[in-house]
Amino acid sequence: MPPTITAFENSPDRGRGQARDMRVRWALEEVGQPYDVRLVSFEAMKAPAHLALHPFGQIPTYEDGDLALFESGAIVLHIAERHDGLLPKDANARSRAIAWMFAALSTVEPPIVELAMAMLFERDKSWYAERLPMLQDRVRVRLGELSRHLGSADWLDGAFNAGDLMMVTVLRRLNTSGLLDEYPAVAAYVGRGEARPAFRRAFDAQLAVFNAASRP
Repeated sequence: MPPTITAFENSPDRGRGQARDMRVRWALEEVGQPYDVRLVSFEAMKAPAHLALHPFGQIPTYEDGDLALFESGAIVLHIAERHDGLLPKDANARSRAIAWMFAALSTVEPPIVELAMAMLFERDKSWYAERLPMLQDRVRVRLGELSRHLGSADWLDGAFNAGDLMMVTVLRRLNTSGLLDEYPAVAAYVGRGEARPAFRRAFDAQLAVFNAASRP
C-alpha cells in the first residue's frame, strides 16, 4: 500500500501551491514514490480522528503502515532518509542538507510567515502601514544572507537535495510580494526549483484539487 497524506479539501491559497502538503507531494515525486491523498475539510481537521494524527489540527499528515507523522519537515526528512534522491550519500554532505532543511523552517520561514499573516489579517489596523516596512526588512535580511551564500551556485550545497526542496517551498511564499525581485540570485534559485519536473507534477496535482473544489 502506498503512503497516504492529507491535504486541504479546499485550499485557502487559491491554487498557488503554498499549502504545506506541497512539500510532501514534491518529495514523494522526487523519489518516485506513489502516494494517496485524503482530502480534509477545515471542520474535519479539528475532529478527533484527525487530531489523533496531528495534535494541532493542521495538514499535512503522513500514514504508512503503522507509522503516522505530522509536520511537513519531519515527513520530508522521513521520505528522504528512506529513498534515494533527496539526501547525499556522503555523510557530511548529508548532514549539511539536513541543516539546510532546519534553516529553511527555523530561520528563513518565520519572518516570511509573519509578513504574510500581517498582509492577510492586519491591513485594516491603524498601525499596519508603519509595521509593514519593518516586517519586509526582516525578510530582506534573510534574503540578503541567502543571496550571498548562493552566489552563482545553482543549489545550496552541491546537487539539489532536501534542503533545497524545503527552502524553495518556503521562499515561494514571497512570489507575489515583490521582495524576491530585489535578489536576482534567490529569484533564479526559486525558479530552478519550480522548473523541476517533480515540482511540476506535485503542483499540478495540488492545483487539480483546488480547481475541482472551485467548480460550481
